[in-house]
This record gives sequence, structure tokens and C-alpha cells, in this order.
Amino acid sequence: MLQSLASNSCVRLIQSHKSTWYFVSLVLGYLLYLIFGAVVFSSVELPYEDALRQDLRAIKKQFLLENECLSEERLERFLKKALEASNYGVSILNNASVNWNWDFTSALFFASTVLSTTGYGHTAPLSDGGKAFCIVYSVIGIPFTLLFLTAVVQRIMVFSTRRPVNYIHTRWGLSKPLVAIVHATLLALLAVSCFFLIPAAIFSALEDNWNFLESFYFCFISLSTIGLGDYVPGEAANQKFRELYKVGITVYLILGLIVMLVVLETFCELQQLKQLRKMFYLKKEKPQDRLAILEHDHLSFTTVSNRPVVHSEDKTQPFVSVQTLGSPNDDPLIQ
Repeated sequence: MLQSLASNSCVRLIQSHKSTWYFVSLVLGYLLYLIFGAVVFSSVELPYEDALRQDLRAIKKQFLLENECLSEERLERFLKKALEASNYGVSILNNASVNWNWDFTSALFFASTVLSTTGYGHTAPLSDGGKAFCIVYSVIGIPFTLLFLTAVVQRIMVFSTRRPVNYIHTRWGLSKPLVAIVHATLLALLAVSCFFLIPAAIFSALEDNWNFLESFYFCFISLSTIGLGDYVPGEAANQKFRELYKVGITVYLILGLIVMLVVLETFCELQQLKQLRKMFYLKKEKPQDRLAILEHDHLSFTTVSNRPVVHSEDKTQPFVSVQTLGSPNDDPLIQ
């Protein structure tokens, strides 16, 4: 008997806090996914890092053996300076000295990566004034960019998602959730084709050292606003029409980001995903509950406010005693 009561109470407790348990499961799942990614990246990339370190040590040792007049300390200072300059996008190599990082087209490309929060990191402001302006420019520009993207996506969604789904639903009488799922899938396939596969093929043809996988990797890292910066187009020394190429990449990033937001918003409007999100949200107070609370408060207030009146009537009752007369003859004064 006690066990059945305990089990029933546990079931009621779980059902009454269902969204909380779902949220805890979501947090634990996210932490496990982070740990899973760390384990995979570490096991895959650590051997390559170790091999690269050994190769660099061997090259450095061979260089010092061939140049005995150069000490290791002087070489370390030189490499340190070179690496610091490379972190700011400045290379000491002869074939890379012809490219400027802060001409107009490169600065336009940098501004677009800052406002879209992509931030490749291959180019960064060198001066204190440039760093201060970057802070102010980002504080104003990033919310401005979010407002711009929200307005553009809202207008595109009307013509790309809502009207086509409603038209097919009303014209052919198909289920609206089914039409929405098929439409979202086709829209995602079209976006992947036009902004991932085709641009990856173009980048692999224009960039000498990029294959198709590396080009596709750049497209994904850029349009997802991850922006690792390990692959940046238009930085080769023999790049033809570099200025026009940089402007084209800037336009591609802005249009691609808009398309990605449209696709994400289309999937977010699916009823299945809305129900999935509601599993982890706190439930809002229902109107019936609010009405019951208001009625209860009104009854309590009425009861409290009526109590002094009843009490006053009881106190004044001995002083106001009126005899009910059945006829005029009952009046003692008349008698």
C-alpha cells in the first residue's frame, strides 16, 4: 500500500514538473555533446599536431646546423616577430608582400565580417585608433545588422514560405503541416545547392590550393558565422582581379547569411519544432487559472469588506427596535 502511494506520488511529481525534467535532460544532453566533440577532435587532431611539431623542430634544427653563425636565440626572436606580424595578417614572404590588407576592398570585406560576427581573424586592426574604432563600430553596427537582417528575412519569408504554403494548402487541400515540411526540405536543398555546392566548386577553381572539400568547408564555416579564419579567399599572391573578387565574396557572405536565416526561420515555423521547443519551456499561466485567481480574490475581498457592515448592524440592533403594526388600532397612542 505504501509502495503504491509512493509510486503514485512520484508519478504525479514528475508529471507536474515535466518541462523541468525535459530541460534538465536537454542540459545534460548538451554537455554530453560537448564532451563527445572534445573527445573526437582531440583523438583526430592531436596526432597531426604532434607530427607538425616534430617536423618544425627538425627543420629548425637542420637550419641551425647549416647556419652555425646564427644562434638559436636570434632565430627565436626573428620567428617571434614574424609570427606576431602573421597574426595581424602581415606576411614577410616575398610572394605575399604585394597584397595589402587595408585597401578599400579588403577593408570592406573586414567590415562585413565584423558586422556579421563571422570574424575570420586573419586581419585585425594594428593601431590603437583602429582598435577603438572597431569597438564603437561593432557596438553600433552589430545591432544595426541584426535589425537589417530581421527586416529583410521577415519580408522574404512572406513570399518564400508563408504564401506558397498557404496557396498549396488552400488550392489542393493538402495538410498544412505536411506541405510546410516538404516546402522547408526543398528550400533547404535549394539553399545548399546555390550557396554551398556551386560556390564550393567556384572557389576550388579560383583558389589554387583549395580542393572541393576545403572550399565547401569555407562556405560552411562562413555562412554559419563560425569564422575560424584558416581559409580566407583572395589572399593568394597571383590572385587575378583581387578587388572585384573581394567585393564578390562580401556580397556572397551577406546574401548567404540572409538565405541561411530564411531557411532556419522556415524550419522554426514548423508545428513539429514548435511542439518540441515547448517541451523545454516554462508553461505560461493559463487564462482560466488567472480568472479563477481573480474570482477567488474578489470573493475574499467581498467577504472582508462585508464583515464590518454585519458587525455594525448587530451593534445597532438594540437601539433600533421598530414594532411592526398590523392595523391602526394596534397603536397604543390611538388607543
